Amino acid sequence: MRFIADRMLGKLATWLRIFGYDTLYVGDFDVEDEDLFLLENFRDRILLTRDRELYLRASKRNREVIFINNDSVIDQISEMKSFGVDIRIKMDRCSVCNSILRKPTDEEARDVMEREGIQENLKERYELWYCENCRKLYWLGSHYRNMVKFLENVK
Repeated sequence: MRFIADRMLGKLATWLRIFGYDTLYVGDFDVEDEDLFLLENFRDRILLTRDRELYLRASKRNREVIFINNDSVIDQISEMKSFGVDIRIKMDRCSVCNSILRKPTDEEARDVMEREGIQENLKERYELWYCENCRKLYWLGSHYRNMVKFLENVK
């Protein structure tokens, strides 16, 4: 499943990326008419929306669309689970830009740690993943444990 989310679903888009789903977010594009953009582009993706009118317009155009009922991201994740989304954390997509992650070189890891002021050599303690586009490092530290704990509340 591949998705594109409307502006009201930015946090859900981030979580879908964390789960490994190729997910675009309309807020990452510079567009004037978001509804038209979402209706006319990326027809190979499932449109996710909280906008009932956009949902109805997309349905009339035979666009694959899911209306998300809830405001809270934990409830939105529960809704997506009911559509078959696997809610396990995967380290294969950047949560910021949706790019594919890869193992960093020693130089890339060192550059990020220096830029971010990270004193600890993360490479000695963790498996690392790198986003070439964002130049961001990911590892399974306390943030990961917090995400796992958060997901325990998904029904």
